[in-house]
Amino acid sequence: MLGVLALASVVALSGCARGCTSSRPPIHLNPSMDNQPKVLPQTASTFFYDGASMRQPVPGTVPIGGLKEDTAFFTGKGADGQFVATIPVTVNEALLERGRQRYAIYCQPCHDARGDGKGILFQRGNVPTASFHQEKIQKYPDGQIFDVITNGTGLMSGYRWPIPPADRWAIIAYVRELERKRLASATGAAKAPADNPAGTK
Repeated sequence: MLGVLALASVVALSGCARGCTSSRPPIHLNPSMDNQPKVLPQTASTFFYDGASMRQPVPGTVPIGGLKEDTAFFTGKGADGQFVATIPVTVNEALLERGRQRYAIYCQPCHDARGDGKGILFQRGNVPTASFHQEKIQKYPDGQIFDVITNGTGLMSGYRWPIPPADRWAIIAYVRELERKRLASATGAAKAPADNPAGTK
């Protein structure tokens, strides 16, 4: 009986204590959970020589997934430092479709849907934009186009941050496909008169 009364008293007192206030600090059963030796973000520190509590990574620190050993894939250049001639990934329908999607988002406003360099920026601002069908650009190694997308050139800013490396290669694959289709259509048009000479039936 006494045990039941004691338990009831404890329950009653604990329920009452939830709504009670006190001017004295609470009892910390585990002080390390409340008072931790730490510094808050953006606060000064008297411990470090530069007075900053937030520390820079150790020089040479590489984040997980940031080693980037495949230089051709991540820079567009081979071990010899020269631009790679061809895309260092397998070109398939999935890659071309991904490239088409990314191209429509990032490239089409300037270079237009066909790659002629007459996008909305040219139409409204008369800003000169390169055509992918220029012989000079057609002769670029794929690695050089990757470098242009990454770092920019002329009036074009770099897209290093908004477009990851895999998507840059996908865009290049799609641009090459646009070039091939243009060359094929031009070749077919040039051959048409020879295949069907004037005056023959």
